[in-house]
Amino acid sequence: MTSLEVTTDAEDSGPSGYAAARLHLLTEKERSGPPRRAALAGLTDRWLAALFGTACQEAGVRGAALVAVGGYGRGELSPRSDLDLLLLHDGSAGSGAIATLADRIWYPVWDLGLALDHSVRTPGEARKTAGEDLKVQLGLLDARPVAGDLGLVSALRTTVLADWRNQATKRLPELDELCRERAERQGELQFLLEPDLKEARGGLRDATALRAVAASWLADAPREGLAEARRTLLDARDALHLVTGRATDRLALQEQDQVAAELGLLDADTLLRQVYEAARTVSYATDVTWREVNRVLKARSVRPRLRAMLGAGRRPEPERTPLAEGVVEFDGEVVLARTVKPERDPVLPLRAAAAAAQNGLPLSLHAVRRLAAATRPLPVPWPAEAREELVTLLGAGESTVAVWEALEAEGLITRLLPDWERVRCRPQRNAVHTWTVDRHLVEAAVKASALTRRVHRPDLLLVAALLHDIGKGWPGDHSVAGETIAKDVATRIGFDRADVAVIATLVRHHLLLIETATRRDLDDPATVASVAAVVKSPGTLELLHALTEADALATGPAAWSTWRGSLVTDLVKRVAGVLAGEAPEEPEPTAPSAEQERLAVEALRTGGPVLSLHAQADQPQGEREEDGEDEPEPVGVELLIALPDQPRVLPAAAGVLALHRLTVRAADLSAVELPGEMGPGSVLVLNWRVAAAFGSLPQAARLRADLVRALDGSLDIASRLAEREAAYPRRRGVQAPPPRVTVASAASRHATVIEVRAQDAPGLLHRIGHALETAGVRVRSAHVSTLGANAVDTVYVTAADGSMLSDTRAADVAREVEQALR
Repeated sequence: MTSLEVTTDAEDSGPSGYAAARLHLLTEKERSGPPRRAALAGLTDRWLAALFGTACQEAGVRGAALVAVGGYGRGELSPRSDLDLLLLHDGSAGSGAIATLADRIWYPVWDLGLALDHSVRTPGEARKTAGEDLKVQLGLLDARPVAGDLGLVSALRTTVLADWRNQATKRLPELDELCRERAERQGELQFLLEPDLKEARGGLRDATALRAVAASWLADAPREGLAEARRTLLDARDALHLVTGRATDRLALQEQDQVAAELGLLDADTLLRQVYEAARTVSYATDVTWREVNRVLKARSVRPRLRAMLGAGRRPEPERTPLAEGVVEFDGEVVLARTVKPERDPVLPLRAAAAAAQNGLPLSLHAVRRLAAATRPLPVPWPAEAREELVTLLGAGESTVAVWEALEAEGLITRLLPDWERVRCRPQRNAVHTWTVDRHLVEAAVKASALTRRVHRPDLLLVAALLHDIGKGWPGDHSVAGETIAKDVATRIGFDRADVAVIATLVRHHLLLIETATRRDLDDPATVASVAAVVKSPGTLELLHALTEADALATGPAAWSTWRGSLVTDLVKRVAGVLAGEAPEEPEPTAPSAEQERLAVEALRTGGPVLSLHAQADQPQGEREEDGEDEPEPVGVELLIALPDQPRVLPAAAGVLALHRLTVRAADLSAVELPGEMGPGSVLVLNWRVAAAFGSLPQAARLRADLVRALDGSLDIASRLAEREAAYPRRRGVQAPPPRVTVASAASRHATVIEVRAQDAPGLLHRIGHALETAGVRVRSAHVSTLGANAVDTVYVTAADGSMLSDTRAADVAREVEQALR
C-alpha cells in the first residue's frame, strides 16, 4: 500500500494543538486570501492525517483513505467552512472496524465544534452514489487525498472523471437546470444589497459549476478575470466569517462596513462594487459557457440524423446570414464577417451590437474579444453612423441588456463612454431600487424603447434615459453633476448644440415631474408655472414625461403605479397648457366628487366626521397590458373622511389609522367649499389609500368612533402608540439616515410648503401633524407618498389667519418638526 507521508509534530497532532494553530493562523493579519486558505487546508490536512493514522492502527484497518471533497478538496477553506470528507475503503475490513475508524476521525472534529459533511463508502458505492446524485458527483470531481491509500483515491478520481465525461450529454443539462433553479431562488448577486456570496447567481456555486463544465471537456468558460473574481468572492466570505464568527454566506447590511474594514477597503460601497464586479464576471462567463454547451449538445443531437440522411463523411456547414456591414449570423450567434478588418472600422463594435440586439441574438465571445483587441477608438465627435447605431442598440428593447453586458465585459463600454466607469457596479442603498446604477440606466433605456412612439425625438429620449443618473457617485446632487456630464457625453457622441441642451435639461430635471406631481398642490398656479419655467418647450415636456415613466419603471415596482402615472399626466397636461400660451387660472374651490359631496353634506349636517371605505385597484402601468388583465386585483382600500374644518384633524386621523395598524400608502388632505344651498362652511376631505399591516381591515364605525374621541381629546393617541411601541419594539436593522425637513421656497403663492423625508414607521404622519399643530400653523393640504422604506410627505401650511409664513417663521417650523421626528 502506498501511503501519504505525514510530518506533524506530536504536540500539534492533538485537538488542542490544532485548535491553537488554527486560531493563530486566522488572527494573523499578515496572511490572508489564497495563502491563508491554503495554509488552513494544509494545517487541517496534517491534523486529520495524524488522526487517520492513529485510528487505522487502533481499528486495524488497511486499504482505506481519507479524501477531501468539495471546497475542502479544492483547498478553499474559509474560517467557518464545513469539512467535506469521504472515508474511502476497499471493503476488505469488517463493518465494525470501519465504523470504529470513522468514529475515531469524526468525533474529534465534532468536539472542536467544526462543521462536518461526511460519508463512508467503497469506490463502487461512491461511483454508484455519484451516478444517482449530481451534487455528490460534483463534489467528487474535486476529490483530493488527505491520508491513506493514494492508489485507492487515484483510481476513484479517474473513474469519476471518466463517468462525468462519458455522461456529459445527460449530466450537463441537469447541472444547467440546477443552476437556473438556484438563480431563481437566490437572485442575481451583482444586484442584491444583501447578496449570498455562494448561492446567488454569479456566486461561488456558479464558479464551481464552470469548473465542472471544463472538466467535461465539452466546453470551457472564458478564463480572463475568472480566477480573480473567484478570489474576490472567497476573500469576502473569509472576512465575513471572521467578522461574524459564523458559517454564513449572506453579506448582511449591518456587517458590510466591518467586512470592508477586515479587507482593508474604504467602505461598504467599495466592498459591494468589488463583489458586484466579481459576480458580473462569473455571470458573464456562465452565460457564455452554457450557451456553448447547449450549442454543442444541439449539434451532437442533430449530427447523427444528418449523417444518416446525407451519407457518411458529409458534415454540413451552418449558414452565414448577413446582418449588417461586416456582421453575420452564424450558428445562432452574431460574428464578424470573414473579410472584415476591425482595425479599419471604428464603428464596427456599435454596428455589431446594434445588429445583435435588433435580431435578438447574442454576440459571440470571439467577436467581442476581437473587437476589443483590434478596433481603434472612435473620433470625437462621433460620426453620424456611430451615433445612429448607439440609438439603434438602445432602442432594441430587452435584448439590449445581454448585448450591452457582453460589450461591458470586454471593456468596450467604458472605451466608448469613459464616464460609465464611475457608475459601473455602483450599489444603490435604497430598497426602492432593484438594480445597480449602471444596470438601472440600461433598464431605463429598455423601458424608454417602448415609449418612443410617444415622442417626436426618440433618439434624445433613449440617450437621456441612458444618462439620467450618470452623475451618481459624484459629490452633491447627482442631477446637477449629471447635467454637466451629459453635456460632455452628448457632445462627444455627435449631437448638435440644441440637442445637447435638451439632453442636459432632461438629465438635470429627470425627477421634476414625479416629485412635483406627488408632493405639490397641482391646483396651485405656482406649481404649474414653476415646471413650465424649467421645461420651456412642449417638445422637452413630451420627452421629460416619457423619461419620467421609463425611469420609474426601471427603478422597481414601488416607484410607479397608475396613481402616480395619473398625477404626472395631470401635471403634464396643465404645463402643456401654460406652454401653449394659456395663463394658469387661480384655483377655484375644489369641486367635490359625488362621493365626497355626499360625505361633506352629511358631515355638515351632523357636525362630526363621516367615513367611507371601499376597495381601490392599482397596478403598475405596463403590467396590466402585458398580463392582459382588464380588472387588476385591488391592492389597497380608499378611505374617505369628511368633517367640518377644525384643528388637529391631520394628527388625529393619522393617529387613529396607526392605532388600527393601517399602513398609509398615499394621502391627500384638502378643504372644499360646498355650494350655498348645501349649507355654509368649509369641509375638510381626507383621501387615504391604506392597507392592513396585519389581519383584516377595521370597520368604518370603529374608525369613526376613535376619530371622534381623538378630536375631543378623550383618546390619547400618543400615549397609546408609545405603549404599543414599548410592548412590541420594532426590530432594529441598519441605522436609517436621520429625518430631513425643509421649506420649499416659492413653491406656492398661497401657502408655505414643508417637505418631510424620513424613514417610514407607524405613527409617522401623526407625529408630523402633531408637530405642526404644536408649532401653531394650520394645515391647508397634505400630500403623502411612501417609496419602499422611505416616506416623502409634503404639507402646505399657513398661519392661523390664513397668510403665508415668513421665511424665518417657516424655517423655525421646519426645525421644530425635524426635532420632533428624531
